[in-house]
Amino acid sequence: MFLYLSLCQKASMSPSNFSKSIINWYHQYHRDLPWRNTQDPYLIWLSEIILQQTRVKQGLPYYQKFVESYPTVFEFAKADIQEVLRLWQGLGYYSRARNMHETARYISNELQGKFPDNYKQLLKLKGVGTYTAAAIASFAYGEEVAVLDGNVFRVLARYFGIATDIASSQGQKEFSALAQELLPAKQSAVYNQAMMEFGAMLCSPQKPNCMYCPLQGDCVAFAQNRVAELPVKIKKIKQKERFFNYILFINEEGEIALQHRQQKGIWQGLYEFYLLESEEPIEYEQLIGKLPIVVSESMVLEEAVQDFKHVLTHQIIQTRFWKVKILPNFEARKYFPQLSFYQIEEIKKLPKPILIHNYLDKHFF
Repeated sequence: MFLYLSLCQKASMSPSNFSKSIINWYHQYHRDLPWRNTQDPYLIWLSEIILQQTRVKQGLPYYQKFVESYPTVFEFAKADIQEVLRLWQGLGYYSRARNMHETARYISNELQGKFPDNYKQLLKLKGVGTYTAAAIASFAYGEEVAVLDGNVFRVLARYFGIATDIASSQGQKEFSALAQELLPAKQSAVYNQAMMEFGAMLCSPQKPNCMYCPLQGDCVAFAQNRVAELPVKIKKIKQKERFFNYILFINEEGEIALQHRQQKGIWQGLYEFYLLESEEPIEYEQLIGKLPIVVSESMVLEEAVQDFKHVLTHQIIQTRFWKVKILPNFEARKYFPQLSFYQIEEIKKLPKPILIHNYLDKHFF
């Protein structure tokens, strides 16, 4: 209890009273979410992976779709990866979905469908980090290990007035030790849920509801008017700007050409239109100049350029869509072997980046 006691000079509430206040608040005000009504490690794992970097409101429909499509890890393991990616469409960070599928296959085939029942073994699963392992271990098995996500960082930083950078290795160690010290015996599951819910609903990043907070009287950040300053996160993400020029090759039958994106990075395994990436925005004449002469002479611009801006965590993608009609008897596959033509109903079933889906939804679906 050394770390906690050293912080008690700032915040006067005892560890037991702190946890009781959090748990009491949770019992009165928590949201009724489906993954909170089960101890099935498969369902808990599914929810935690989906909710990584995703808000509950956005993630809930995805969770429901996955549970409906794959009620057990065995069914998930047997699923086609293209179908998994299609269900995931719109959540971003598609590597999460690929890792999920690979882990489901491992658990189904190698572990006979049984998830590891402790934190250390859960950490060995692909796509499972310290937070997810702690969540599954405590929620499914009652293991006394503290979760530490953005919500927990924020509650602890504000309540104790901790200005250590949460993105630093020192911050990770300090907050991890404190979170573990505060964990009440035999109540890890409800306490961990309560801490995350408290941070999401009451001690929120913007406009926290301090006036109704049961911890207000002992909160250092509130007393010192530093709520907006905490937690401290110095590490900044640099965003790279990229320019995507998508060409929609449309044949006489109204079919659209797509390619299966194989290269590593964003949207691996998804389907997209023919892509030319440039260092800056380009016009139609420049676009034509980048294609073989025989190709440019066999296509007709059918629709003026449409621009879209797609913002990702590490990238800003400036996108232009060029809708063109290819003339009869033009053998597109001869010059673009990676392309295949699909009917609209077929395209609906393929996994696509959300900006491709939105464009198609607006103009074709």
